[in-house]
Amino acid sequence: MIPSVLPTYSRAPLNFVKGEGTWLIEADGRRFLDLGAGIAVNALGHANPELVKALTDQAQRLWHTSNLYQIPQQQALADKLVAHSFADTVFFTNSGTESCELAVKMARKHFYDKGEPDRVEIITFSGSFHGRSAAGIAAAGSEKMTKGFGPLLPGFVHLEFGDHDALRAAITDTTCAVLVEPVQGEGGIRPVPDVCLKGLRDLCDEHGILMILDEVQCGVGRTGKLFAHEWAGVTPDIMMVAKGIGGGFPLGGVLATEEAASGMTAGTHGSTYGGNPLGCAVGCAVMDIVTDPAFLAEVNRKAGLLRQKLEGLVASHPEVFDSVRGSGLMLGLKCKGEPAALVKAGYAEELLTVPAAGNVVRLLPPLTITDAELSEAVSRLDRAAATVAAH
Repeated sequence: MIPSVLPTYSRAPLNFVKGEGTWLIEADGRRFLDLGAGIAVNALGHANPELVKALTDQAQRLWHTSNLYQIPQQQALADKLVAHSFADTVFFTNSGTESCELAVKMARKHFYDKGEPDRVEIITFSGSFHGRSAAGIAAAGSEKMTKGFGPLLPGFVHLEFGDHDALRAAITDTTCAVLVEPVQGEGGIRPVPDVCLKGLRDLCDEHGILMILDEVQCGVGRTGKLFAHEWAGVTPDIMMVAKGIGGGFPLGGVLATEEAASGMTAGTHGSTYGGNPLGCAVGCAVMDIVTDPAFLAEVNRKAGLLRQKLEGLVASHPEVFDSVRGSGLMLGLKCKGEPAALVKAGYAEELLTVPAAGNVVRLLPPLTITDAELSEAVSRLDRAAATVAAH
């Protein structure tokens, strides 16, 4: 008999009822140290007082009006994002998946309006993850996500991650954009090297095509810059954001240059809930915190500390771990066996981590994690690794 909640998830037997900063409290009272942060969503921790205040203040005034009217909180958040990024304009969504849908539409409409309607193909890479909508699974192209859901949305060209020759050869008169995550999340915490991101920008410019970045998981301070592409000194034409931008409240967006967004005129896209007063009020509070240079400096300092401790952990358990990879507080432990074993052993140590492809366990703690909590997390990882080694 099918359960009342559609069984599309393989859930851990944990029921969390409260969150405090870097901690989640189970119904039975156990306190779990959270290195998953809702898969990079709770960037400022659980029940962050500044976000709680922004949400409750707004909730007492107005929840929803729809995009038929001006929304002051939406305008304020758009202004903040434009001021702190490459973008000239923003469309607000509720999730990264919705952001992907718009990014694809925007790129194709851009060339249609320029009189090049055949430019519809978007180049993507193995290991990518762009959500589970029709466009998202077609963009990623992996059998795991696409099997049984055909016919797939056409217009995507799939290349191996890091194959520069194949990328150059794949660009044709029908190419409109290249879509890439600066740091792959679901794909196993695989950063695109800065030199490759610069080369990709140059290649797009050379062929007059758009560069779309998916920063749903790696953006909003996660790598120690507001957006991960800033490390390479490049700017995209279109960028997808979500997860951390709402600090736990469902919120996403598509940022774009005026040129890239030129085809998106009145009536070409819409959202009932996107950019609602509640979400945007929280998003404004998030932006006020993560754009502070002192905050980002602390993220970088803590990232260095965590990486150092993890390198020591890997050296202590050569039978369990292969290496550490990633950027900022978006790190991965590449395991020599299935990552599920370490994740499960972590539960016994009251520690939460997130599995990924390539035998990688993701560590995506709240950016507000303390030094003491980092040390405690690595101690718990050490005990979990010992359990895995013993089996």
